[in-house]
Formats: sequence, structure tokens, C-alpha cells
Amino acid sequence: MLKTIIMAAGEGTRMKSNKSKVLHKLLNREIIKYVVDASRFDESQTIIIGGKNKDDLSKIFPDDIIIEQKIGKDYPYGTGYAASLALNEISDNDQVLVLNGDIPLITKSSLEEFISNHIENDNSASVLSTKVKNPINYGRIIRDDSGDFIGIVEHKDLKLNQDIINEINTGIYIFKGSDLKLALSKLDTNNEQSELYLTDCIEILYNDGKKVMAFTASDPDEFYGINNKKELAEAKKILQKRVNENHMLNGVVIEDPEMAIIDPEVIIGKDTIVSGPVKILGKSEIGENCTIEGSSRIEDSILKNNIKIDNSVIEKSFLDEGADVGPYSHLRPNAKLGKNVHIGNFVEVKNSTLGDGTKAGHLAYIGDSDLGSKINIGCGVIFVNYDGKFKHRSVVKDNAFIGSNSNIVAPVIIEEEAYIAAGSTITSDVEAGHLSIERAEQKNIAGYAEKKRKRDLEKEKEQK
Repeated sequence: MLKTIIMAAGEGTRMKSNKSKVLHKLLNREIIKYVVDASRFDESQTIIIGGKNKDDLSKIFPDDIIIEQKIGKDYPYGTGYAASLALNEISDNDQVLVLNGDIPLITKSSLEEFISNHIENDNSASVLSTKVKNPINYGRIIRDDSGDFIGIVEHKDLKLNQDIINEINTGIYIFKGSDLKLALSKLDTNNEQSELYLTDCIEILYNDGKKVMAFTASDPDEFYGINNKKELAEAKKILQKRVNENHMLNGVVIEDPEMAIIDPEVIIGKDTIVSGPVKILGKSEIGENCTIEGSSRIEDSILKNNIKIDNSVIEKSFLDEGADVGPYSHLRPNAKLGKNVHIGNFVEVKNSTLGDGTKAGHLAYIGDSDLGSKINIGCGVIFVNYDGKFKHRSVVKDNAFIGSNSNIVAPVIIEEEAYIAAGSTITSDVEAGHLSIERAEQKNIAGYAEKKRKRDLEKEKEQK
């Protein structure tokens, strides 16, 4: 069985944060979640070595084994000690993958290839390496004239001509369970830092005549470690580029890939156009032939085909085919738009359903309401849903007409083909086909302008 040990106990002091390094988010997901997902395979078990962040890790990964690495004068330090904490979960016949929790760009395919090569070659241990342009501060992979692995040399210990080697140790290893146990039992703290180093296990097994190999991964970006918030931002750029390129290769038009922010779990259909500094977040699903433009933000929402969003915010909502929203409108959680619904500018919809073909062109609030199909919502219409303590719902049925500047005070039911006259405040039900008017009767006062002029002149004389 494959057992995966993920090192996540470091506090990450260079992050200058109260939050553990691996719990910082990258495109809306914790750094360590990328590592766990990439290293999770069928019939594998994940063991996370945490520290003070143990409780937080347990909440994020309730089905995995979380082991706390305690720190203090009574406890050893180092990656070797951290790995040894998992030994009770490891059998001799297991294969044990070990990697750090701060490399969110690692891919499942690279790890899968690494594991397969290790098993096919029946190695005691394997090291995953990569080649970089600037290897300074990295441990180097040393090979003999035949290209076979003979060791790892830390940067500070490099000998003459070894500093030009650009193949580095990524810090990812896989061991046979029995050989990992053997090597860990031989570790000592005879080094400058007085720590137990997992890297030394490779040297121990090699010197014992065990079969050890290094496999080279092609993309060095996958092993980009994060130690501060500058590196967090750099990792985000790399990951976002990867996500956006994948969408474009699958038929999505992203007019400026450097501006669009799209989370990794987002699904977008072909021929959809993403234009401008758009944000598509969470587990949103966008259909085909949609247009999303301006500074729109879409979060955890489902949009079917042929939808247009212009400079608007969509949160936890559902939009059926042909709907359009914006500019400058806001769909709050649990808004549900039917087919060909039109939401124009400066309209807010919250916890409401709008049936097929219903229109709200401008300056309206629709909250806690159920609207049928082909309803017209005039400018300035407010669905009044809150009595100061409780929320109430209103219902408007098919083909009704709500005139401009009307207040619909919940709970009321407006039946099919009913008309609400502009400026009305509706507090009771309206029957089908009826016209409801609730406003003061208009009066036209003859000669008012002349009378006002005379009054104004008299006031001016009095003030003098």
C-alpha cells in the first residue's frame, strides 16, 4: 500500500503571519490542499505531520491521519524526526512517499510517474530531481560517468566543479517501508544544526548497498516552495497561468489571461468569452457560448449556455440558458433565473426565483420572492421583505406587470396577468387580471404658478 507523509509542521516565520504557512490560500484553496490532492491515489493513505496547526489540519482533512510534531528541548528536530513520527502507521511492505506541504504546484502526473518508476525498478529509495537555471542554495544530485545516482550534496558542501551542476533535489522521496525504518534508525544529529535529516536516509541506504535512484521531472515550476508572501504571489501567477491555459486549450476564449482570475475547480464550456479582470471563483460552472466581461465576479454559481454577464456580481446562484445580467447588478445567494431572464443595471436579487422571460431592467430590489414567467418589473420596484424581525416572501404569477416605483410589501400574492400601477404600495393580494392602484388621487391646481409668484414677491418685500 502507498503511504504518503506530508511535512506540514513548520510555522513559516518568514510569512510574518499568525496563520500557519501551509494554511495560506492560493486561488481560494489552502496551499497544503493542493499537495494532498496531488499525492492522493486509489488505495493510498495520507499522513500529515502537523504542529500547532494540528486542529486546523484535522478540520480540513477529517479522513486523514494528522500527527502532531511537538517542539521543545525535550524533542528532536529535523525532517528525519518528523518522518519517524509516522512509523506506527507504516508496514514493511508499504511504499512511503514523503514530500513537503508547501509545494502547491506539484502535479499528480509527476508524482504518479515518479512512484511508477520507483516500483518498476524495485528501488529501496528514490529521489525526485529537476533541473533549474539557478541552482544556488539547493542540494545537488551527483551522478557518475554513466549517469547513475551516487548521492546528494548540499550547497554549502559542494566541491570544485560541483557548483555548475543544475540538477537539484526537490525534497520528494519514496522508500520501501522496511528500508525507511532501517535508515531512520541509523540517523544521528552529528551536524551543524544537531537535527535528524531525512536526506541522510538516502546516503545511509546507498552506502548499505541498497538500490537508490534519482528520477528527473521536466517542469521545475512544480517544485516552487513558498516561504514568504512574495513567493506566495509568484506561485499564484504560475498556477493561474496553468489554469487559464488549460481552459484556452479546451476552447475557452480568455482575452487577457494575465487579468482573469479563475479558480482551479471552475468548469467553463467551449466558446465562452472571458474579457477583462473577471473573477470566477469556487466551484462555479459556466456553460458554452457565454460572455463574462468587465469586473464581474462569479462565485460558486451555475450558469447554463448563452449567458451574458456584464460588470456584475453573481454569488451562489443559478442562471438558466439565455439569461443576461448587468451592468452593475448583484445576484446574492440563492437567486435563480429562468431562461432568457433579463436583469439590467443596478438590480439586486436575493433568495428569489424568476421564471422564464421575466425582466427587471433597472434600479430594483427583488428579495425573498417567487416570480413566474414573462413578468415585467419596472424601474424602482422594491420587494419589501423585512418587518424588522422576520423575513417574509411574496409571490408574483405569470404575465403580471409591476409598474415603476412600486413597493410590494410581503407577504402578498399577485395573481396571473395582474397589473400594479406605478407608484403603488401593495400590502394585500391582487386577483388575476385586476389592476391595483394604491396612491393619492392626482390633483391639477389651476393658476398655481401665478399664485406662487405673487407669494414669493410678497415674501421678498417683507424680508427687505
